[in-house]
Amino acid sequence: MQERDHLYERTIRSEQIYDGKIIKVKVDEVLLPNGKTGKREIVHHQGAVAVLPLTDEGKLVVVRQFRKPLERTIVELPAGKLEPGEDPLACAKRELAEETGYQAEQFTHLSSFYTSPGFADELLHLYVATGLRPGAVRPDEDEFVEVLALSLPEAKALHERGEICDAKTVLALFAWENRVLKERG
Repeated sequence: MQERDHLYERTIRSEQIYDGKIIKVKVDEVLLPNGKTGKREIVHHQGAVAVLPLTDEGKLVVVRQFRKPLERTIVELPAGKLEPGEDPLACAKRELAEETGYQAEQFTHLSSFYTSPGFADELLHLYVATGLRPGAVRPDEDEFVEVLALSLPEAKALHERGEICDAKTVLALFAWENRVLKERG
């Protein structure tokens, strides 16, 4: 902690209450900046990657899949969780191939961001993939996806209808639109 960090919350006690395959959950008791104590429920996640795959024809490759927490199907970027010690770029290449069948000549790191820092420590690494070559889709055995290639107007329409609604894909959609606008001058 730095002296100027007057907002720091020091952990007094920590208790892990769940240890699952994808997440761990703990409850921390913290000393607040005002001297009082508080509780923080924290979800630990290994981290993840997402890929913004762009075809030579200027289309975005996405997947449509059912998301149980939402109880509905949404359209989103190919993405997946990092394995322990896995390099994010290697994970991005793997997830792109598994979910869409595509291989890419070039991957460019766009951004890394925390998905929901109010309660989770998941860090997501976002890559742009270009020079795509099609191949066979190889999803995990419990993963069912439909691959789509969308123009920018089609993707924006899906966002407006609420079919593209997760943070990583919305952020990527805006980044893609910004890239297209810069290219047009």
